[in-house]
Amino acid sequence: MDEFGGAQAGDARLTKRLIKLADRLAEAPSASIPGACNSRAETQAAYRLFDQARADKRGLSWEAVLAPHMARTEARMAEHPVVLCLQDTTELDFNGQAIKGLGKLSYEAQRGMYLHPTYAVSPQRLPLGIVDTWMWARPLDIAESRRWIEGYERVAERAGQLPATRLVYVADREADILELMQRAHALSYPADYLLRAQHNRCLPQGGKLWPETLAAPSLGEIEFMLPARTNRPARAVRQTLHVRSLELADGHGGLMPVTCLIAREGGTQAGHKPIEWRLLTNRAVSTLEQAAELIDWYRCRWEIETLFHVLKNGCRVEALQLGEVKKLELALVIYLVVAWRQAHLVRLARVHPDLPASTVFDQIEWQAAWLLAEKDPPKKTPTVREVIRRIAMLGGFLARKGDGEPGVKTLWQGFARLSSFVRGLEKIRQSYAL
Repeated sequence: MDEFGGAQAGDARLTKRLIKLADRLAEAPSASIPGACNSRAETQAAYRLFDQARADKRGLSWEAVLAPHMARTEARMAEHPVVLCLQDTTELDFNGQAIKGLGKLSYEAQRGMYLHPTYAVSPQRLPLGIVDTWMWARPLDIAESRRWIEGYERVAERAGQLPATRLVYVADREADILELMQRAHALSYPADYLLRAQHNRCLPQGGKLWPETLAAPSLGEIEFMLPARTNRPARAVRQTLHVRSLELADGHGGLMPVTCLIAREGGTQAGHKPIEWRLLTNRAVSTLEQAAELIDWYRCRWEIETLFHVLKNGCRVEALQLGEVKKLELALVIYLVVAWRQAHLVRLARVHPDLPASTVFDQIEWQAAWLLAEKDPPKKTPTVREVIRRIAMLGGFLARKGDGEPGVKTLWQGFARLSSFVRGLEKIRQSYAL
């Protein structure tokens, strides 16, 4: 996983150690740090790396560690005409652990910290990487809502480096902040925004936001499949779309244009809650196709929830025991990239299923996926999709006709088996000069 090469860790040996540790954690994301490392010496080296975050050491920052990955992510973004920059917040619960610098979470008795990354994905839902993050423990010196506004500002700054790519800032209801929209307007919209609305605002010209939008004639209907979730089966959703171009106060005595889009589901069966989304954007919308595109982009927001799922349940970051928040931050940005890679591989097999496996995997890796299943490896290089399915089968994916494509859980479980086997094969080759 070449995502950390070139990191400015202050010492070439530390950079080399960082790259090796990232590889180990990517091979066994669910293992503890000692479990992922190959020896006691590697484990000690990993903890010494995290110690560099201390002020009495090098004061190594997470920004320096993540910088090479962010640069590579920007290069991947440049290959797409449109990139969605998803933002959301998750809380990390370290209750009961002796870690200096933690704060309260949703409940006073909980101790932990918050993570708020910016996750770049294509409109086809292919994860491209992490381009920014906020990490903090309460209390914070500034208003926590500032992270949404600053998040947009950083996306806007990055847009200047990507003239051929249109960036779209996508966030859920907590980002429905008038100051954020005013800031985008003041900057002349270097990046678009697409926010789920939570406030039925009073309009300067009279009336309220949502009733005014619903009063507009429908642009038409769209239909899509809502994926299955815990205790909720997959089902078809048909929504009617209403769009209204409106104006809100720009914060300087004038007005700024805003488009409100409401997607409302009707005629749902008993037991199903109707799906209704109210979205705000700076983009002009006049056709059903343009409105449907925004809905598709908003639905991509689920990819950041997948990232959090892999981070917490696949990488088990809430089990980290590193003593203080600064050291924890270094570990979290490494695990963020590990979690991205898992999500990226799952989507890559769906978006580019016929891509040769050699573009992602070493030959020994994809061959091992067949050997572990007691099957002869293909003589011809297989596709990415074939290898991902084979690895997921090692993690419990059954690959029956109606099973669809594997998810991230079976993939990270399969990788744990595969990496151990590959290490064994490589050791045998070295020992016997095969």
